[in-house]
Amino acid sequence: MKEPIPTTTTTVDEDLEKVLRARAATLPARQAGARDFLPGVEPERQVTDWGRSERVEGALDRTLVDFFYRYWFRVSVEGIENVPADGGALLVSNHSGALPPDAPMIVKAVKEEHARPRPVHITVEHFFKGYPGFAMLLPKVGAVPAHPANVHRLLQDEQQLVLVFPEGRKGTEKLYKDRYRLRRFGRGGFVETAMRAGTPIVPVALVGAEEAQPIFAHMSALKRLTGLIYFPLTPTFPHLGLLGMLAYLPAKFTIRFLKPIPTDQWGPEPWNDRALVQNVAAEVRATIQEHLFEMVGRRESVWFG
Repeated sequence: MKEPIPTTTTTVDEDLEKVLRARAATLPARQAGARDFLPGVEPERQVTDWGRSERVEGALDRTLVDFFYRYWFRVSVEGIENVPADGGALLVSNHSGALPPDAPMIVKAVKEEHARPRPVHITVEHFFKGYPGFAMLLPKVGAVPAHPANVHRLLQDEQQLVLVFPEGRKGTEKLYKDRYRLRRFGRGGFVETAMRAGTPIVPVALVGAEEAQPIFAHMSALKRLTGLIYFPLTPTFPHLGLLGMLAYLPAKFTIRFLKPIPTDQWGPEPWNDRALVQNVAAEVRATIQEHLFEMVGRRESVWFG
């Protein structure tokens, strides 16, 4: 008679459970080791939802922007009290220069001269996405794509300052002979956005950028050959190479922040009145143009103000 086969006291399921428990006991130690072996690139970084990096922006401010602001352009600021100390506001400025230096100088002015320094978000056109290095850097220093939804969120939902250039690329392509003559301010989209957000418009007049990097001509053949958005002839480009685009003449900058224009004075839903939107845009443009002519007329020297 055959003896019965002895049975084990543990089942397959129990053995599997033991293995899983053993692995779970070692998991925290293994994870800690992995963190030590592969540290984060920026474990202490502070980045906003828009991709703005305090670390990158601070590094550029200390190495480049501060030098240009204080020593190269020697920026003078007027009317900084017209920039609201809180709440959203749309800063609207003239635009110029082959590689415009106006935006970082306006942002720096608010940071340095305002009684309550605030960050300023800069709207940029979508064609910058075609330049990988530049496209990666722009969001880190506070630039956002120039789309009404982005500006509305910043103004109304986040109560931020936003800087726009209604002339767009037409302003940066302007030749030196046309300096300080504003181009058309589009279709008034910036006015409609400010109205929808219920935030004021602060016109900004800036003198000096036209002479810092003047454009004497455009080379269409080289533009098509290189694929650049435009190929300007400046005092330093193209004969000094690509670095010539970063070379600015030491023109004296003056930035004047003008009185805010409230957008809640025209009743409910004023953005639906296209004529009103166009009239307000024309008013903002005329105000900036008037101040530009006055500021240029009173200065004694391009280089010393």
